[in-house]
Formats: sequence, C-alpha cells, structure tokens
Amino acid sequence: MDRSQLLEQLSSTTEWDVIIIGGGATGLGIAMDAATRNYKTLLVEQADFAKGTSSKATKLVHGGVRYLAQGDLGLVREALHERGLLLKNAPHLTRNETFVIPNYTWFNVLKYTVGLKFYDLLSGKLSLGPSKYISRKQTIADLPTIKQEGLKGGVVYHDGQFDDSRLAINIAQTALENGATVLNYVKVETLVKDNNSKVVGIIAKDVETGVSYKATGKVVINATGVYVDNVLHMDRPDAPHMVRPSQGVHLVLDPSFLPGEYALMIPETSDGRVLFAVPWHDKIIVGTTDTLRDHPELEPHALEQEIEFILTTAGNYLTRKPKRSDVLAMFAGLRPLAAPQGEGAKTKEISRSHKIIVSASGLITITGGKWTTFRRMAQDTVQKAIELGVLPNKPCATEQLHIHGYSGIPHTDPLYFYGSDLVGIKKLIEANPSLGEKLHPQYPYIKALVVWAVKNEYARKVEDVLGRRFRLLFLDARAAVAAAPAVAKIMAEELGRDASWIQNEITDFTQLAQGYTLN
Repeated sequence: MDRSQLLEQLSSTTEWDVIIIGGGATGLGIAMDAATRNYKTLLVEQADFAKGTSSKATKLVHGGVRYLAQGDLGLVREALHERGLLLKNAPHLTRNETFVIPNYTWFNVLKYTVGLKFYDLLSGKLSLGPSKYISRKQTIADLPTIKQEGLKGGVVYHDGQFDDSRLAINIAQTALENGATVLNYVKVETLVKDNNSKVVGIIAKDVETGVSYKATGKVVINATGVYVDNVLHMDRPDAPHMVRPSQGVHLVLDPSFLPGEYALMIPETSDGRVLFAVPWHDKIIVGTTDTLRDHPELEPHALEQEIEFILTTAGNYLTRKPKRSDVLAMFAGLRPLAAPQGEGAKTKEISRSHKIIVSASGLITITGGKWTTFRRMAQDTVQKAIELGVLPNKPCATEQLHIHGYSGIPHTDPLYFYGSDLVGIKKLIEANPSLGEKLHPQYPYIKALVVWAVKNEYARKVEDVLGRRFRLLFLDARAAVAAAPAVAKIMAEELGRDASWIQNEITDFTQLAQGYTLN
C-alpha cells in the first residue's frame, strides 16, 4: 500500500467505472464487489476507514434474534446466510460464539426454546449449531456470575462474532489487491455534473496536502452511512432527509464479570430492547442502546442515561454489579436508520433492511442495513448500476471470496486476527528485534504492528493504529493513552514526520480518548 501511488492513480485515470464515496462497511464492500467484477473502481473516505459506525458495532455477525421477534423473517434469513459466508471467508476475524439466554419464567423457557428453533431453521445449511434448552444447573455452569434467584433454566444458541474495523481494513486490502484505488483521508467537496444535470464525478481534496482532484466515472455511489443526506444535498439542496441517526453505546468490562467462553443475551430489558454481554479480545463488551439523535457526528458521545441503563441492566442479571469505576472503555456508534415518518416512531420498530435510492441525477445511494449483510448490500448496489445500464453486466464474485488475511491460525494466538499477515509481521521483527517489544506491559500489542499498520494498512494517525488497526482504545482507553507516545514516535519515523507532528498527535489522541473513558 503506497499512498503516493494511489494518489497518482487518482490524478491520472481519465474515467472510472465506479466511484464510491464512503469507506465504512458498505462502501468498502462495494469497492470489493466492483473490483472483483473487474470494473475500474475508486473509493474515497473523508476520515479513516471504519472511523464511524463500522468500528463501533456490538462485534456480532448475526441474523438478529430481535428482528425475528419483530417478524422480519426476510432480513433474518438474509443475515443468517451472510453470517455463514463471512465465517467461511474470514475465519481469522470471525468465530462461532455460543450465547446463553437465562430464563426466569417457564413461559420464557418455552418461548425462547421454540423461537430459536425458527432461527436455526432459517440458517439452513450454514447453521453454526442447534439451539437447545439447558437446565438451571447447566446455565449456572455456563454463566457462573449470573443471578441465580428465580432462575428456571436457559436456552443456548449460536451466532457469529468478529472484529469490525479489522474486517474493514482487510476488505480495503482485498479491493486493492483486485485493482481498486482505495484512499482514506480524501474528502469529497462537490459532485461533478454534465450538461444534462447528471452526476458524472466528484471533486475531492486530500486532507493531508490540501490538493484537490477531479474524478469522473460511469456511476457515483453514495455509501456514507449516517452522512448520506450530506451527499444527497450536494446533488439537490432541497432533497428530503433519508436518515435519522440512532446511537448505540457499549461499555467494556474486565472478563471477571462474565468469566468463560459464553456470551450472555438478555432478550427483554426494561425498555423492550435486548442487551448483550459478549467476550471479545479478553474483555467483556456490554450493550447496546438505541437512542435517536438529531445530527450525525464522527465521534458521538454516550449520554448519561445510556451509561446508567447499561450498568443497571447488567447489574440486574450479574451477581457482581458493574460500577462506573469498572468501565475500561466505552464507545458510541450511530446507525443509519431510515428517517422515522410521523411522531413517536421508535428506532426499534424501524427495519434494518437496506434501501437503494436512485436520484434523478443518476446518483445511487445505499442506506440502512448492518455489518452482517455488507456483502449482500454491495452486490445489490452494483447490480442496481447494471440494471440502470451504466455498467456492463458481469457476475458477482464475492460469495466465495477469501478476504485478505484468510487463515486458519488458532484463536489462542494473541495476534490471531492478523491471519496470514502474521508471517510478514514476524519478518519485521527478525530484521529489527526491537520491534518485538510491547507497547504496553499488560497487552500483547508490539511495535512491529505499528510499522505494519503504516506500511500495509493505510494508518496515518495515532488513533488509526490504537483505535482501529488493533483495538486498544476500545478495550482499555487509559492503556491506549499510555501507549500513544511510543506509537507516535514509530509512526513519525515511518511517515517522515517531525517532533511537532508527534506532539500534536499525542495531544489529539489524548483528547479523543477522554470520550472513551468514564471519569
């Protein structure tokens, strides 16, 4: 990955087949799909890949038990199919996670035992394992810290788990390896239109240098998540709002709150939503919330009532009630939900199915959906461009495509999520043994990972490395702050930056990390 070469491709290419705005799960998926169909593909992202929603998920590759309860069987079936494909195509980033639903009434035992059989049925040949009723004794064995008073038993089911922003980076690399030009920190300023008011390209600025580039193509795709309205308004200032951001918050706790391999799923909380407590990178992620927000933000912050809701709800089911001082990190993401129509519309009632909108100008916008269905969303979006006659008809090639890093390395290796790239990382250490040193004494992340992130994974800022290339900011925000000076120094050497850059990066990252800590 050479940024200067990619910028040269951006400036020298006369016409692209596909231009994609947005480098989250959806945009990157479209870039991978288009590139593997051999379309000349450009993707630009104004910040870092997966900077927004796509790094802040619950880390589940799932059909959505909640959507099953709402009767959205089509979405669940599609998501379960995509779940199965992703576990096959990216085994280094995904795994089969066993969930336990504790039941405190016999009615719920029956309801979830029967309901999850439908979930099994919908997953078909790509099932991760059957659901089943387990006794009170077995529920306590699987969830040693679960509240035992009134417990009747439990229901076990299977879903997938993954590392979201690592997957985003690997998808970007897969697109690049298949011929796409994929760039972060390149911000679209305006859309280019022809004499017939058709969108035929973009003008985008390199955030680092301030240099602007013009790119023209056969189709422009708006895949900017909660920012789709911004691009739609570039096309048509009076365009109606398509998206209303819904905030989801997660708190990260020490694994002693839920020891073992099993995840906890609470299907009905006080406000009728679901709550997960999931093992992830040797921590426990607890969430999520669903709060309508008025405006999208690159760094949304948890509201006080969301923090209290998660702590209280988790405390109702765990023998050890988590306190604010127990929270190692917290993060908030914004879901791009269809804007509710009418007063009182609740986010939990809005379908998570994706929608593809074609403007009169020819601009294609994709919105909605979720991480699990990113591949299908991409396929449908490219297929729409083919249906419109702007791209030649070529078959989708991603269903069986191995994503960059594909490997069977056992998940017991602390750096398993690098997959096949571990070979290259080890070579860096052989050439320079000091790169094998840890960045923080309590975590397995080593200096070589910083060099690798800059050379091969598009990292340009300290937060790219500590937040999204490996996940220390999301696991232990204070430890990430402690590691920031060492990371900045290594990055400066690789990027040719000076001492003032190092200091600015440390300051910026420290300020950012305050939003990930509970004081």
